[in-house]
Amino acid sequence: MPFVLAFDQADATDAAHTGGKGAHLAELSRVDGVRVPDGFCVTTDAYRRVVAAAIEPHLDLLAAADPADRAAIAELSAAVRRAVEDVTIPGDLAAEIAAALARLGEHTPCAVRSSATAEDLPTASFAGQQDSYLNVTGPQEVLRHVRRCWASLFTERAVTYRARNGFDHRKVQMAVVVQRMVAPEAAGVLFTADPVTSNRKVATVEAVWGLADALVSGQAPADVYTVRDDRVLTAQVATKAHAVLAARDGGTRDVPVEPERQTAPALTDEQAVELVRLGRRIEAHFGHPQDIEWCLTGDGFHIVQSRAITTLFPIPDAGDEGPHLYLSVGHQQMMTDAMRPLGLSVWQLTTPRPMQEAGGRLFADAAPIVATPGGRAAFLEAMRTADPLFLDAVQTVLDRGFVPLREDAETDLPPTLAPPGEIETDPEIVTELIRTNADSVAALRRAIAGLTGPELLDFIHDDFGELRRLLFDPRGTQVIMAGMNAAVWLNEHLEEWLGEKNAANVLSQSVPHNVTAEMGLALLDVADVVRPHAEVVAFLGRVADERPEGAAFLDELAGLPGGPEARDAIVAYLDTYGMRCAGEIDITRTRWSENPAELLPALLGNVAGFPPGAGKQHFERGLEEARRKERDVLTRLRALPDGEHKAEQTKRMIDRVRTFTGYREYPKFGMISRYFVYKQALLGEAGRLVAAGVLREPSDLYFLRFDELRDAVRTGKADAALIRERREAFRTHQTLTPPRVITSDGEALTGQYRRADLPPGALPGMPVSAGTVEGRARVVTDMAQARLEKGDILVTAYTDPSWTPLFVAVAGLVTEVGGLMTHGAVIAREYGLPAVVAVDRATHLIRDGQRIRVHGSDGYVELLD
Repeated sequence: MPFVLAFDQADATDAAHTGGKGAHLAELSRVDGVRVPDGFCVTTDAYRRVVAAAIEPHLDLLAAADPADRAAIAELSAAVRRAVEDVTIPGDLAAEIAAALARLGEHTPCAVRSSATAEDLPTASFAGQQDSYLNVTGPQEVLRHVRRCWASLFTERAVTYRARNGFDHRKVQMAVVVQRMVAPEAAGVLFTADPVTSNRKVATVEAVWGLADALVSGQAPADVYTVRDDRVLTAQVATKAHAVLAARDGGTRDVPVEPERQTAPALTDEQAVELVRLGRRIEAHFGHPQDIEWCLTGDGFHIVQSRAITTLFPIPDAGDEGPHLYLSVGHQQMMTDAMRPLGLSVWQLTTPRPMQEAGGRLFADAAPIVATPGGRAAFLEAMRTADPLFLDAVQTVLDRGFVPLREDAETDLPPTLAPPGEIETDPEIVTELIRTNADSVAALRRAIAGLTGPELLDFIHDDFGELRRLLFDPRGTQVIMAGMNAAVWLNEHLEEWLGEKNAANVLSQSVPHNVTAEMGLALLDVADVVRPHAEVVAFLGRVADERPEGAAFLDELAGLPGGPEARDAIVAYLDTYGMRCAGEIDITRTRWSENPAELLPALLGNVAGFPPGAGKQHFERGLEEARRKERDVLTRLRALPDGEHKAEQTKRMIDRVRTFTGYREYPKFGMISRYFVYKQALLGEAGRLVAAGVLREPSDLYFLRFDELRDAVRTGKADAALIRERREAFRTHQTLTPPRVITSDGEALTGQYRRADLPPGALPGMPVSAGTVEGRARVVTDMAQARLEKGDILVTAYTDPSWTPLFVAVAGLVTEVGGLMTHGAVIAREYGLPAVVAVDRATHLIRDGQRIRVHGSDGYVELLD
């Protein structure tokens, strides 16, 4: 490749040579109706020729540096920049740059702009990470600023950004764009999707007088226009007291704006609409919403940069224009992390409900349900016990008329919204459901043993039918709904009759058959075996700090005094609960049995924080509190008018709560047990595929959908390029935050609380487990790194059943996601922990170690210091 390429000599495929910005500008110059100031690129080949040898001694040190060590990064990156700025540009290269500059006009003012290869990518913009220079005139000044652009590849911010986003410093190269300067009347930025709401049909224009430099750097206010369908929706005119203009002797200068122009709009409505039309043309060309820098001169608009907007969450695709109202399945399942393709496809095989994928997550379209009067009423009523932010977000969209009501349409409710039939309060029903599920899993283990190849994949595919039969057993649904409805009845009537708020919380403590609650208490029993042996405790502490993969440490444990007993207790626990893990609905996630070290922080916390027998004591204490509360409310009810009848009704509902509530956790336990059997068999098959050269490594199977894996097993072929592409996509998906609700227009909604009853500064949420507790907040994002002490309050994004072992050690719970009947809420009530869920951005707004007060009855959190 040449060292210099004019814009008309390059296109989008040349990013490796021209960098992201250069490739986009070259491509933009080919779009009909788009005017791009002329220019050229000093290619990455020039960078490698001049700079590579000069910086090589520094790169190993830079790669080894901790991105969090700002002082070290600053020192190392400064050393690299000095080395780059001191290099001499060879005469032939200098001459080639001068010749290209002469074609623009040797003394034409230019912008000299960095254009890294890891810049303006669809998944990472790198905006503002490298430097650009305006109003540079003459060959010598251009050469000097080319070196400065090269050096800016190693600014502290650029080095840190690359390290945190997984970009290798050696693999990122720097090209430099040299472009004719435009002296604009006004300039600014156009977002072809609203950067606040993510709505793809609403464009946002920001405009200032003069150059956009001050706007892009955040130093100047701008006029802001929103435009949809060739119409200005809003126009906010800022007071623009200063403007940035080109300076006579090079660079830029800040000048005051005449008083009469300070509050005048920088664009007319017609100009804003014209600019957005231009932006839509550019967006269509690149196939993705764009962040566009523009300039306005007397002859119209000039485009000086366009990059993909990388912060937008992708829109799920139902295959038609809609309207569609997508609800995050992850928020409902308490697992908002990105999933790999195998995990997504297995979940879709598990549920009968149609789902769309976006950003590595699943979404369910509520539009068909809420389009009918009956469906809308049933849906909104069901959501009142779910995450209240979900309800607010959906209600906001419906109030705007986004999903029109079809008054004459029949309502076809899904089973989850259809009212279940009545069921008698019989403990044997629960016992039979659990026995049937456990027997089915045991039969699966026997039947799958020894199966390989297509026979194995066909067997698993067919077994999803048995999984769905058990998971959505109508009788099991009746049991769960009966327990929920009885709890709601108790809370409503006992508050009305006795002024007793959330009484069902205490009445549902220590219920039978709650497999998730039993799992947390069982780890206390393991702690009783470990606690007496100091060497075992110390050894497990070292393992917890080192976080090794696999279970080899259990064999080492057996050689210590007391080690065999401790090992047997841990293994027995894993035999019962080892199929669980954080994010367990994703079959590709590592299970406790695969990496038992993930359990050690919780186990060691139990060893240090509890006396022997704590598991049994915890259950007995909750049982006694529930019995005491039952006696209390029944006695008080009998003293009321018609008291015997009220007490009789209440007793019947208490019995239903205590008979049925525990089963709420079992269907998912059965599902995850089945998933683990599938996973073990699939990993065995992956090993055979690796041996046959079909896959590069066993984890490749996670990046194939289930039907694609069946084809790979049947044909002995897998698309290696597709697997690599999906690995890269998954890394990008992990950086995205999924919205609770997203429309087919791309508008992302989080929902709001509309409460006026909170103390100043309190964080609102949903009350799910009664009581008030004050303590130290422990903000935990990874269960395997949790270091909790008794009395701490756990603050986290979400909790699925795998988090339950931590609940026994804490005094309260705060989560960002959740509802009245999600797992964290159920177990918090079971354990008697005050809990508030659906606290938006709790892990960001609450500091680790901060003292907080959790109001589990009223639904808010106070920050005390």
